Amino acid sequence: MNANLKPETAAMAPGTNADWHARRLAATPRGVAVMGDFFIDHAKNAEFWDIEGRRFIDFAGGIAVLNTGHIHPKVQAAIAAQLQRFTHTCYQVVPYAEYVSLAERINSIVPIDGPTKTAFFSTGAEAVENAIKIARSYTKRSGVIAFGGAFHGRSMFAVALTGKVQPYKAGFGPFAPEIYHAPFPCHCASLEETQKAVEQLFKCDIEPSRVAAIIFEPVQGEGGFNPIQAKAVQWLRALCDEHGIVLIADEVQTGFARTGKMFAMEHYGVSPDLMTLAKSMGGGTTLSAVVGRSAIMDAPNPGGLGGTYAGHPLAIAAAHAVLDVMAEEQLPARAQVLGDRLVKHLNQAKAANACIGDVRALGAMVACDLVHPTTGAPDADKAKQVQQAALKNGLLLLTCGVYGNVLRFLFPLTIEGAVFDEGLDILARVLA
Repeated sequence: MNANLKPETAAMAPGTNADWHARRLAATPRGVAVMGDFFIDHAKNAEFWDIEGRRFIDFAGGIAVLNTGHIHPKVQAAIAAQLQRFTHTCYQVVPYAEYVSLAERINSIVPIDGPTKTAFFSTGAEAVENAIKIARSYTKRSGVIAFGGAFHGRSMFAVALTGKVQPYKAGFGPFAPEIYHAPFPCHCASLEETQKAVEQLFKCDIEPSRVAAIIFEPVQGEGGFNPIQAKAVQWLRALCDEHGIVLIADEVQTGFARTGKMFAMEHYGVSPDLMTLAKSMGGGTTLSAVVGRSAIMDAPNPGGLGGTYAGHPLAIAAAHAVLDVMAEEQLPARAQVLGDRLVKHLNQAKAANACIGDVRALGAMVACDLVHPTTGAPDADKAKQVQQAALKNGLLLLTCGVYGNVLRFLFPLTIEGAVFDEGLDILARVLA
């Protein structure tokens, strides 16, 4: 027997956070950046404990994956039940009914006009890339327009769509051709600026008859939790209708109750052609989807879509439970209540602290800018300081934004009231 293949009996031996940190540096590449200097042992709802017994309140939610919390009992039970039946077949080889019934449930709740169909994948980036494939197949065109500040994933085509260089694009080019970016019409760019930029693209770079899709996030995630202007969504819909372009709403981070509705597009009253879904749909498992108008979804030939693990049985079971929990516990409404409380809390802190800039939210998708008090310029160092101070006090926060100066909040929507209050108290202390 090859000595290198012997069981690693010490792989999960007890150790300190420092021990495992040293092992991580030796065993894994620096390109996989890790924020925490601790290693998790176990978790429940909005709390987790590290291997040394320290408790943390989770306002990150695995980057918007845990809207139903860590190990929700119903999600856990659904996965356990599926484990007793089978764990894998590859849906394209041996199909299972639960995949179809989940597609039916998703089709029935997305804000897309007319008959819809859903295909499942594993990651958000995979969903985005398949949405582009579907749009290209349907339109027989190749161009794609995305927006500055966007984040659509880390695979090569998805990162080409992403509108943020550091750390996602630096050193990885060249990227796929015929991808164009315009300013994102939110609080930091006007709709008129975006319209002029797109007109310039059509005059100087690509005629609209060669554009297959326009993809946007209803609220930019990594870009800074920037809600798109409502008029901009209406303009995008009209623009796509005029030129036969597929409109793709990337709801990987905004979907599944985070914004106070099941999907952020419900706030805008506009129907996209395709939507990409992931993150909280699987309740902590790896599951994503593309859902859209049936005629568009049916454009690729048989075999053109799929994947070995796409729509994995355990993830499908978890997603059914997630939809049940969201309905039973009324999580969209709870998201709005929690988001309103946090916004009030941040605005109170802003009144006493010149380092806090813009506070913005859609439901429980809440963020605030950290700025230099005299100039108002983005202050990434201050955001990092607040994040680290919160962590030392047991509160896990994330930063984001093109300038790295935005605090974003992604607590589970199932968080207990007392734990939420405790988290807000820690936040108030570190902001002060």
